[in-house]
Amino acid sequence: MTTIRNIYCVGRNFGLHAAELGNEVPDKPMIFMKPTHALVPMNGQPIELPAGRGEVHYETEFVIRIGRDYRPGMQVDELVDAMALGIDFTLRDVQSELKKKGHPWLLAKGFLGSAPITEFRPFPGEDEVLQTEFVLRKNGAEAQRGNLNDLIFNLQVIIDYIAANFGLGAGDIIFTGTPAGVAAVKHGDRLELLWGSEKFGEFTVKMEG
Repeated sequence: MTTIRNIYCVGRNFGLHAAELGNEVPDKPMIFMKPTHALVPMNGQPIELPAGRGEVHYETEFVIRIGRDYRPGMQVDELVDAMALGIDFTLRDVQSELKKKGHPWLLAKGFLGSAPITEFRPFPGEDEVLQTEFVLRKNGAEAQRGNLNDLIFNLQVIIDYIAANFGLGAGDIIFTGTPAGVAAVKHGDRLELLWGSEKFGEFTVKMEG
């Protein structure tokens, strides 16, 4: 896997997903981060997730990789060199408690194995990716379907916002948000991620102990 510098994630970037969790739609991008230790390649092998810490929810996302250091005014197609699909796994019960206390979400979002990701593929351009939907299948049944036209904050807005507030350079990746349909996984679930009709990655959930 190509060396990753920073993992940025955009929360509540699909309106229906915000609604299903009872959250308000933000008026500017909601950004959080995951440690690089959260990344795990999605290549068919079992991926271990925490057991005994409440429900673990999948959140399927379109992921972009930044290929060069950002300069103001640069456009999506100048900056993004590759794309992938990933899952932002979330310890939902832990997150709910953290939110009640006003604490950061890191314990719920940044645990080991919380960011499975497919292999990166060349980015075909923003116009083209807007024409294709991504899908999560759980045990053979469709669980999530997303289209980048439904993003609250599009790729350009996300890139400019992250660059202005945190910095953005070659090797950074961005999880751009999840559509509606998030739910819990259990031991033995088989998850498949598709870009259009093409399977990008799959794995089995391992929850033991």
